Amino acid sequence: MRSGAKVAIVGGVFAVIAGGVGYGAYNVYSGITGGDSGTSTASATQELKTGPLSAEEIDKAAKAFLAGWADGGEAAEVAQLTNDPTAAAPVIEAYRDEAHVTDAVITPGRAVGAKVPFTVRATVEFDGKSKPWSYGSELTVVRGLTTGRPLVDWAPSVIHPRLTATTNLVTSEAAVPPIKAVDRNGTELTKEKYPSLGSVLDQLRERYGEDAGGSPGIELSLRSDGDSVPGQTLLTLAKGKAGTLRTTLDADVQAAAEEAVRQFSEASVAAVKPSTGEILAVANNRKDGFNAAMLGKQAPGSTMKIVTAAMLMEKDLAAPDRSAECPKTVMYEGRTFQNLDGFSIENGTFAQSFARSCNTAFIKLIDDTHDDSALKNEAEEVFGIGLDNWKTGVASFDGSVPAATGGEAAAQYIGQGTVQMNVLNMASITATAKNGSFKQPVIVSRSLDDRTLATASRSLPDSVGRQLRDMMRLTATSGTAANAMSGLGGDKGAKTGSAEVDGQATSNSWFTGFQDDLAAAAVVQSGGHGGDAAGPVVAAVLRAG
Repeated sequence: MRSGAKVAIVGGVFAVIAGGVGYGAYNVYSGITGGDSGTSTASATQELKTGPLSAEEIDKAAKAFLAGWADGGEAAEVAQLTNDPTAAAPVIEAYRDEAHVTDAVITPGRAVGAKVPFTVRATVEFDGKSKPWSYGSELTVVRGLTTGRPLVDWAPSVIHPRLTATTNLVTSEAAVPPIKAVDRNGTELTKEKYPSLGSVLDQLRERYGEDAGGSPGIELSLRSDGDSVPGQTLLTLAKGKAGTLRTTLDADVQAAAEEAVRQFSEASVAAVKPSTGEILAVANNRKDGFNAAMLGKQAPGSTMKIVTAAMLMEKDLAAPDRSAECPKTVMYEGRTFQNLDGFSIENGTFAQSFARSCNTAFIKLIDDTHDDSALKNEAEEVFGIGLDNWKTGVASFDGSVPAATGGEAAAQYIGQGTVQMNVLNMASITATAKNGSFKQPVIVSRSLDDRTLATASRSLPDSVGRQLRDMMRLTATSGTAANAMSGLGGDKGAKTGSAEVDGQATSNSWFTGFQDDLAAAAVVQSGGHGGDAAGPVVAAVLRAG
């Protein structure tokens, strides 16, 4: 990095104004002289200051750091204006040498306490290509513990809000060419039109871009340490030629999924074709941008009773027309379980307990299995869950049903405790129930890379599969899922779930269902009863299919 450069400050010195510290923009170019480089240090003989920072101290510390950074001064000197110069120096240096950012114009906003927001307007130049780049960030000024000096509280996010200790800003020729991802019918899928697909499209490019027939462009990207493949493109200096990549997604179903999850905060949904395992949609509405639909790990509540019911019927411990006790509460090995709102069913059948989601009816049968691994085995052998071998085409979690005993095993029967699922897992479980055998979900054809897909060791016995579907149909027409599924025709079935989470006042809303050859599942955080929040999300997706 260039040393000895001076900084010109547009509009003169910083001014203290009522309500906070106001700043002019300072515009830094090579060769301009005057002003202050901002890299001087406090005298060793100066009295150590303590106590809250003054507005003037915040003013000067922010001015010095931002001016030094914008001017491209020696990284080690600029880093001394932070409270962690060892960590700050290489990040500041990489901003110029690896990200290739030049001609920075930084405009601070009004300070709020010790926080100073600012905007960066700069140019990124590489291999004869250049493009403007702008973004906002903020810094916080703190008092140094050993020096008492006002210093910038160091974090990589000061340089860019998405930068972390394990990522880097790099401008170069893209490691892989761009892709034009299309749905099963050839409709283009973009991040702008389908925001939930952002991370999915990035992964598809990473994994299949080189084989899709395109050529790379020049990009500024956010990369993980030691990873040569862009994790997220922040700026495109020169577009490459995109290769076409066909996915299993359906643009109409995806659009419906995107719209449905936007109705609730922290919601996810996934849709699968039971006959093939093809993923038709995956959508999330989350503040953190996490692809919880495919990577989430949560208790699925009573939607898990699909697997539990299959296991109990396979062991001839239950059948739809057999009587099943459904008291208000039941105790199992020191733990008390109850039904939602304390309901009970007098002289009811197992099908009625399934349709109304009676927890106690399921837990009362646990002793009769005589096998602590019964539920785990059913999930793995029939539904393909928990083997950690799905290869969907992008990163995914395959669900987990660990072996359990005592009260923990009872909790698993009703989808609580140590059971962990996401909505793709539950959509797949529903697809298996509908189809009779497990088809591993995929988002791109295995013919792209000849990857080995997961398989289940056996199918549902015909009689059990038929009975399970009949109980799901009953749930969709006269049980807890009836309201949500009422507008759908065709062959339809469903299961609701309310998953209680420690420290959460309201349970998570889960819902899964099928209509003809489409299965979908959704979760809404703190959404309450499964039919109230997640149910309409699933119904909207099924309707679009």
